[in-house]
Amino acid sequence: MLRAAGWTLVVSDPVEPADVIVVPKWAGEAGALEAAELVRAGIAPRVAILLRPPSAATDQLARRGLIASEDWITHLTRVLGVASVEEIPSRVEGSEAEGEVLPEWCDRNQFRSIVVVTSADHSRRVRRILRRTMKGRPVKVMIRSARYSEFDPDRWWQTRDGVRTEIEELEKLMLDILAHPLS
Repeated sequence: MLRAAGWTLVVSDPVEPADVIVVPKWAGEAGALEAAELVRAGIAPRVAILLRPPSAATDQLARRGLIASEDWITHLTRVLGVASVEEIPSRVEGSEAEGEVLPEWCDRNQFRSIVVVTSADHSRRVRRILRRTMKGRPVKVMIRSARYSEFDPDRWWQTRDGVRTEIEELEKLMLDILAHPLS
């Protein structure tokens, strides 16, 4: 029963060749690793990083020249061997905001298919949001759970972080289902 609860949060669509792989910054190192492996597998030639607004501390460190102006996940994706990496200019805070930014960005760039790499615990809700916001657009969206994501749906109850993540993400998923039952 606990495994079933964990897998309620997780989806990973079969992926096929796409125009671009999108990695939200919150997917972290696991997202960068997954994107690099997908590029090596020939799924897409480039990666786009969806950024969050920088914290006040990050801004201050960049001003002092202590950290690079390029985002860490962008830099890591390049280090992992992806030659074509861009940052999506709209900085978003949260999944709903991503759902608002990605359709317009895909339209502007005339993308017809994208792979969105996400953390495992967030994947089902991201799929619901993007299906809702991309409705009526000629863009195929494939959701890929990062294999190196910290959330393990088969053992989430064994760690404090796993329990916290399961509860928080299950609440968010249920709220999304209640708010948008037909998504």
